[in-house]
Amino acid sequence: MTAYDKRLHAFRPDLADEKLKGQVVSERFVAGRAARVTVPVADMLREPQPGAGLNTQLQRGDDVAVFDERDGWAWVQGRRDGYVGYVEANALGEGTATPTHLVSVPRTFIYTGPDLKFPRTTSLSMGALVSVVDFVETRGTRYAILSPGEAIVAGHLTPVGDRAPDFVTVAEALAGTPYLWGGSTAFGIDCSGLVQLSMRMAGRDVLRDSDMQAETVGERLEIDGLSGLRRGDLVFWKGHVAIMTDHESMIHANGHTMLVSRERLADAIERIGYLYGQPTGYRRP
Repeated sequence: MTAYDKRLHAFRPDLADEKLKGQVVSERFVAGRAARVTVPVADMLREPQPGAGLNTQLQRGDDVAVFDERDGWAWVQGRRDGYVGYVEANALGEGTATPTHLVSVPRTFIYTGPDLKFPRTTSLSMGALVSVVDFVETRGTRYAILSPGEAIVAGHLTPVGDRAPDFVTVAEALAGTPYLWGGSTAFGIDCSGLVQLSMRMAGRDVLRDSDMQAETVGERLEIDGLSGLRRGDLVFWKGHVAIMTDHESMIHANGHTMLVSRERLADAIERIGYLYGQPTGYRRP
């Protein structure tokens, strides 16, 4: 049997995705049931229990395939990046309205109606998907009316399918976001989550973890020293990735500042070196 990565292929000893039949060993194979995330952020955990390690996060409007549901937990695979893990079952819904827009600013509020003075019901991160049914204007501010009857500032949304022109600019807009291991939203994010979310907003879906990105995003660069790098290039260390903002500086979500922050590449190489060694590679998306 071929060795499959359990982060990207849904299989356990007792149950597996029917697409893997004949390729992995499991007692039973099933087709994934379509569902959609209905909460602002759904943590995807390694195991179906509170306190289990956070692998990644799904956002409102994300589509998943559900392979198993029991004891309040759903075993799912994200449709966008293929990541597999456990989310709370009450974070999912079926038959929800098709998303029309996504949040294009780092964070925004949902209000009980089209007025900034109305109570907010929740917050959404960049990349969250919503279904807009109408637009109204209140005191010069345009609001998008959502299918449940709530409202969000229209200027904080962009139609599904629109793309930011530069993913590095997106990453720069997330400067100051708290670092969160396994985080992939503007409420908290890790290094590869920053790459994934920024590139998604520019119309390109990439895999979730830094080791995956180091093998699949763009083309590998063979450079002499650091002089060949430019804006948008990715720099990888063992377990870490950063985005070049120009030929000598970078932005990354990191455990040193516990923020998304800017840093000179040379300084980062010197600082990181004694713990994790030198960069392991460079890629150009």
